[in-house]
Amino acid sequence: MREHDFEFAMPERRRGKQRFDDDEPRPTRRGRLTEEAKGLLAQQRSDAEEGEPLPEGADRWSTWGNGDLGPEPRPDWVITDAAAVDHELGPVKTGKEADVHLVRRSLPGAGRATLLAAKRYRSNDHRMFHRDAGYLEGRRMRRSRETRAIETRTTFGRNLIAEQWAVAEFAALSRLWTVGVPVPYPVQRTGTELLLEFLGDPDGAAAPRLAQLRPVGPHLRELWFQLVDALRAMACLGLAHGDLSAYNLLVHDGRLMLIDLPQVVDVVANPNGRDFLVRDVRNITSWFAARGLPPELADVDELTAELLAEAGMN
Repeated sequence: MREHDFEFAMPERRRGKQRFDDDEPRPTRRGRLTEEAKGLLAQQRSDAEEGEPLPEGADRWSTWGNGDLGPEPRPDWVITDAAAVDHELGPVKTGKEADVHLVRRSLPGAGRATLLAAKRYRSNDHRMFHRDAGYLEGRRMRRSRETRAIETRTTFGRNLIAEQWAVAEFAALSRLWTVGVPVPYPVQRTGTELLLEFLGDPDGAAAPRLAQLRPVGPHLRELWFQLVDALRAMACLGLAHGDLSAYNLLVHDGRLMLIDLPQVVDVVANPNGRDFLVRDVRNITSWFAARGLPPELADVDELTAELLAEAGMN
C-alpha cells in the first residue's frame, strides 16, 4: 500500500483505549434539557421572537443555539444569527433509520443564505435500528433505567436509541471534521435532527454517491487513495465507519466524502470492533476491485493489517 499525501493532517497514532471525553475539540454542549423541554423552548422561541410573525415563505425560526453546536473554528458560511429563518425545500433521501431534507437557512434583509442537509432520525413508530445491538456494544449509558429500556426496546428505549444514534453521529462528525477527515461539517444537533453541510450544487442538486459513478483509470486510483487516507486517519483515532460501502460515500468537487456515520465503531471498546473494520475493508475493496483497481492495491489483508496497526491493535 503506497503512501498518498492528501489534505488532512494525520492524528497521532492511538496506543490504547481512547474515548470522546478526552481533550480533543468536541461539539459545544448547551445545557442538559430533556428533548421535550428543548421542543417547548424552540416553540416558545418561535412564537415569541420579538412578537413578529415568520417572514413569508419561512417554515421556522432558526434552531441555532437550542442543542449541540459544531466544532470551532466554524466555516464562515454557518449562519448563527438568532433572526435567521429556515425554509424547507423538500426531501433529498429516505432511509430505514432517517430521512434527509434540504433546508435553506437565511438572514432576512442581509442577503445571506446557506443550504443545509437536515438528517432526521425517525420516531419509534418506524421500528428502526434493526441492526443496532452490535453497534451499541461498548457505548455506556448513565442510568440503569435507560439501559433496561434500551435492552427491552420499550417505546422510551427506542426513543433513546434514536437520540443515541444522533448524538453518536454528531460527535463522530465533529471529531473527524476537526482533524480534517473528509466529512460534511456538522452544524448543530437538536434532539434527533442533525443539520449538516450540504454537499451539492448551489441549486440544491446533491453530490452523487460513489455507487452512481463509473470511475476508471487514474480517477479510480485517486478516489481509492483518498479513501485509504481517510480510513487511516479514522483508525488512528481508533474508529471504523461500521457500515462502509459505495452508497455512503459521496464525490463532491472531485473529493471523496464519508457520510452516514451513526454506527461509527470504537474498534477497541467494542468487542466486535475488529470484525466491523474487517467488513468495511472487504466491502469497499470489493467494489473498487470490480471496477478495475489493480490487485496489488486492492489487497484486503494488507489494508486491514495497516488499519489495525494504526489503531494499536496488533
